[in-house]
Amino acid sequence: MDHVDFVLEQWRRERPDLDVTAMGVIGRVSRLQLEYSKAMAKTFASFGLNGAKFDVLATLRRAGAPHCLSAGDLMKATMVASGTMTNRIDRLEADGLVTRTTNPSDSRSFLIALTDKGIALIDQVVEAHVATQASLLEGLSTADVENLAQLLSKALTAAGRS
Repeated sequence: MDHVDFVLEQWRRERPDLDVTAMGVIGRVSRLQLEYSKAMAKTFASFGLNGAKFDVLATLRRAGAPHCLSAGDLMKATMVASGTMTNRIDRLEADGLVTRTTNPSDSRSFLIALTDKGIALIDQVVEAHVATQASLLEGLSTADVENLAQLLSKALTAAGRS
């Protein structure tokens, strides 16, 4: 019995007319997200990063060589506002992890690229990140992980239609 079971039992006792099944699923997903985030934040911090910096570096790295995107493409990929992205880029540039140059195709925009230092760092961090994520699923069998991934994908699709 986990804490969500305790909460659901209270609701069932106090409001037996309510079907709190969805509350249980969403409550557990929310608690999982918090636990996962804490563990991943520790991993990022061990490399002097936070989740926001990791997100930008990882987005540039997985874009493929030359590991360069426009600021607009970075905003779309990371789903953050312009001011937020500018702040992240400023910090990463100050750390020597990215460069910002004027876009030759559009002088009103910038291209953001990983530096050699940025590539070396993100390659280290992503390895540790993958290991952290794997450790968070250690209590599940391979079949459990595959089933969970499929169910979460369905749930995410369903939630996106709301």
